[in-house]
Amino acid sequence: MVSPLLRIGTRGSKLALVQAGLVRDTLAAAVPELSVAGAIEIVVITTTGDKIQDRPLSEAGGKGLFVKEIEEALLSKRIDAAVHSMKDMPTVQPDGLAISAFLPREDVRDVLIAGDIKRIADLKQGAVIGSAALRRKAQLLHLRPDLQVMNFRGNVDTRLAKQASGVVDATLLAMAGLKRLGLGNVGAPISEDEMLPAVGQGAVCIECRTDEAKTRGWLAAIDHAPTATCVAAEHAMLAVLDGSCRTPIAGHATLGTDGSLHLRGMILKPDGSQVIATERKGSANDAAALGKDAGLELKQRGGPGFLE
Repeated sequence: MVSPLLRIGTRGSKLALVQAGLVRDTLAAAVPELSVAGAIEIVVITTTGDKIQDRPLSEAGGKGLFVKEIEEALLSKRIDAAVHSMKDMPTVQPDGLAISAFLPREDVRDVLIAGDIKRIADLKQGAVIGSAALRRKAQLLHLRPDLQVMNFRGNVDTRLAKQASGVVDATLLAMAGLKRLGLGNVGAPISEDEMLPAVGQGAVCIECRTDEAKTRGWLAAIDHAPTATCVAAEHAMLAVLDGSCRTPIAGHATLGTDGSLHLRGMILKPDGSQVIATERKGSANDAAALGKDAGLELKQRGGPGFLE
């Protein structure tokens, strides 16, 4: 039996395992050394975020709850690389760790799961929406203050089953996850003009130790530079705003064919009563600077107390 050359850590959810499998297969196709059967091992790690199901993650510590134990496994060398959903990632990695690669980004839109209803505007008055995401809740309430949003945790299958059984009238899920699970035909996509995605939504990143040159070299072979550039802009904006996990923040950057970058950013009051939005256009080479500038504007316009 071949000893693994690369041990990849991941959460144990169905979606997380699919994403880890995509990374494994992409590496095996790009790096001959890793194409041998058994060369890459996937190691499942349970995170704090997986254990907490009874309350919104924002009340339990927010960002980092799905990555802390995996990063600890990296630092202790139990694993060599880690696969994460980028929207779960804090803006700063622990000393000795770095995000070294991205897979090509999937569809960033949110999806409305509401039976035959295809638009938020068509939901019945006072409809109950299941969502644990502050960003989705705030944008929903901004569009429809009459809606009731209840905390709704669990994996994709659990949430789909709860909606289908009538526990809630509707729920929202990320199109990227649905597509990766082979459920891309479920629900109705919501345009970004109506609901701006979470920072990093649709992107899968791979983290490793900074002192592992061989691993970093392997990951460089699969890094999708356009995704890395867009996420750099979004995360630079988030880093300026990230005073707490209790502020709804949305952001998405896209690249033009001419080497330009377009970033849209937004902060909201949790009840949707106030929205502050901005955008930046410039060279993709200035992605981080554009993101930082957008974040500074949002922070200034929100004023003291907006970002809690």
